[in-house]
Amino acid sequence: MGGSTFTSDQRTAHTAATATMHTGSCRVTSIQAKGVASSTLVLYDATSATGTSHTFIFGEDGLSIFIPGSGIRFKTGVHAVLTATTGVTITFN
Repeated sequence: MGGSTFTSDQRTAHTAATATMHTGSCRVTSIQAKGVASSTLVLYDATSATGTSHTFIFGEDGLSIFIPGSGIRFKTGVHAVLTATTGVTITFN
């Protein structure tokens, strides 16, 4: 026990408003968002609100998703459009 170390290639990004969260290729492995009634998060595979998108609809309980396997692949970047939520955090590699 002890003496061992490990490395992780996981990074995080947070935004409280619509924004590009990462530029370049990555795989999103988790998503957390603060919930408010009728919240929506749309993640685009782009650096703007165009192209392939993934939509998450949630309420006051918020959003907490851990994506199994290799995660969701984004080839260009991760652009988040937030509606009725005060913050989103993604974990990616």
